[in-house]
Amino acid sequence: MRIDFHTHIIPESFPDFADRYGGERWPVLERTCTCGASIMVGGNNFRDVTDQVWSPEKRIADMEREGVDIQVLSPIPVTFSYWAKPQHAEEMAKIQNNFIAETVAKYPDRFVGLGTVPMQDGPTAVKEMDRCINELQLHGIEIGTNVNGKNLDDPSFIEFFQMAEKWEVPLFIHPWETLGRDRMANHNFMYTVGMPSETALAAATLIWSGIMEKFPRLKVCFAHGGGSFPYILPRLDKGWEVWPHLRLTTHPPSYYAKQFYFDSLNYDPLNIKYMIERFGHEKIFMGSDYPFLLREIDPGKVIDETVELTEQQRADMLGENAARFLNIEKKKRGAVYANSAITGE
Repeated sequence: MRIDFHTHIIPESFPDFADRYGGERWPVLERTCTCGASIMVGGNNFRDVTDQVWSPEKRIADMEREGVDIQVLSPIPVTFSYWAKPQHAEEMAKIQNNFIAETVAKYPDRFVGLGTVPMQDGPTAVKEMDRCINELQLHGIEIGTNVNGKNLDDPSFIEFFQMAEKWEVPLFIHPWETLGRDRMANHNFMYTVGMPSETALAAATLIWSGIMEKFPRLKVCFAHGGGSFPYILPRLDKGWEVWPHLRLTTHPPSYYAKQFYFDSLNYDPLNIKYMIERFGHEKIFMGSDYPFLLREIDPGKVIDETVELTEQQRADMLGENAARFLNIEKKKRGAVYANSAITGE
């Protein structure tokens, strides 16, 4: 079984929130042709997309061609809208969560869904997480690496992490609103340097602040192979060693890093082998970033090309680890979604 843990989806159409509520930061989907569109933000083209990003049928055709059994669907981070009023961001989140649930319900053996929540308001985020998991039957929540510049150790997020641990909700942490954006404009460095650095900051924050010690059963996966985090972990340990007055945890960072999971999207078997040695193969699962330009084609290529793996390690990383992380059973899941709130049955 091959599960692509890291794919993005957006509804083909949704209300123009910029017109409805004002503000220039709302994403607006403008069709450019029958098979494509531009995601516009503040009148500027944020990203061009093809109909692969909203059509489950196109996705399934690609999955068949590329040997993927299940895609895990998650929102595009530009739609998080953490900057907006909580009730408006909640409305945007519900539109996307409902669309993802509808897509999964239509093709329950090909898709699994992750939802989004308005992280700028703790109680509202918890409420929508509850709806995602218990009504829509989604399998986890995707969140950003920061919320309006607040790192993930901000006290306002404690309730969210507490309930995610209590309800055993898997979290997928994806970079967005990256640090140093004013220095990343040239060369598309936001994608190749900014995002990996932003992810490293989020991972380090969860560890150093004591969040992972406080919530040891919290299930967290980082996008893009954890960005630069795996490679700066020894430096974080050194900092913990030489600055005892800054310690907030019982153990050094590498101790808690073993609680993390990572997708495999680092493109190079040398990096995969390093991550296996550092964290164990059980903590890594295939992710391609479908359907965007930086995606891995075919999904799982870097795992397939890591020749030193045993067959069990390969099978685990290509699908079994993700299935366990997301609590996906191998049996057909149609009956589960037939009774979900989104179908009305």
